[in-house]
Amino acid sequence: MKSSNIGGQAVLEGIMMRNGGKYSVAVRKTDGEIAVDVQDYHSVIPWKTPLKIPFIRGIFNFVDSLVLGMKTLMYSASFFEEEEGEALTEEEAAKQEKQEKIFMNLTVVIAVVIAVALFMVLPYFLSTFVEKYTSSRMAVTVFEGVIRVVIFLIYIFLISRTKDIKRTFMYHGAEHKCINCIEHGLELTVENVRKSSKQHKRCGTSFLFFVMIVSIIFCFFITAESQAARVLIRIALFPLIAGVSYEIIRLAGNSDNAFINLLSRPGMWVQNMTTKEPDDSMIEVGIRAVEEVFDWRTWQRENL
Repeated sequence: MKSSNIGGQAVLEGIMMRNGGKYSVAVRKTDGEIAVDVQDYHSVIPWKTPLKIPFIRGIFNFVDSLVLGMKTLMYSASFFEEEEGEALTEEEAAKQEKQEKIFMNLTVVIAVVIAVALFMVLPYFLSTFVEKYTSSRMAVTVFEGVIRVVIFLIYIFLISRTKDIKRTFMYHGAEHKCINCIEHGLELTVENVRKSSKQHKRCGTSFLFFVMIVSIIFCFFITAESQAARVLIRIALFPLIAGVSYEIIRLAGNSDNAFINLLSRPGMWVQNMTTKEPDDSMIEVGIRAVEEVFDWRTWQRENL
């Protein structure tokens, strides 16, 4: 199987697909119609060089993914907001768009802060209780990593119980199925997508799981005596951990090596929690999102 460059994410009642310099968002509206928005993709980073440097590019791609994800999520949510009553003037619309952009950027910053606090700082403080019973730094670091993974799995499990997230995870499954269908050389039809796998090695869930594992290795080398210094170093290392994890997930997505596949299995297993089997209407949305930005027929002829 050859890997394509297309990737995406689930949004509210829809799917975003990105390929190179374009992305599309397909949303199933309440009347059953599929609304599609196609836009040029612009990185939040104005210069291109960092986006090509191994380990550095992962940091910027992570930020890009958060920003684009929030933007497309807000777009999909706009179809399900209550009617405002009066139409906005051009000036009011521009003001609202500016406010939404500020809100989006603020939300991304808050999300990163919460993620670092929940998955990097909290596990460290919980692991300090083990220091009372062992002097082994390796044991404490591994225990911290185990706590981090457990918190991550509990978080995924809890959000998966809500109705809206369950449907989003079904769209997530449709996104993976569409990409797998293409990469396995099948025609992109509802029937073929339905029988394709809902797991994919380049998934963001696998990326986050690799972040958990890579952090264990990095944290082992933190030898600062001060507790405050240990916390600050962990926070400072987060971008580098994300960069390394990105390279691993990138390698996994482009390799069928047995060892790489073995490394990918835990992340693929976690995907069972974040992807669900979609219905045919969701698959139709995924196919529409793909075809707006990706000529899969030409890609298959040239690569398979």
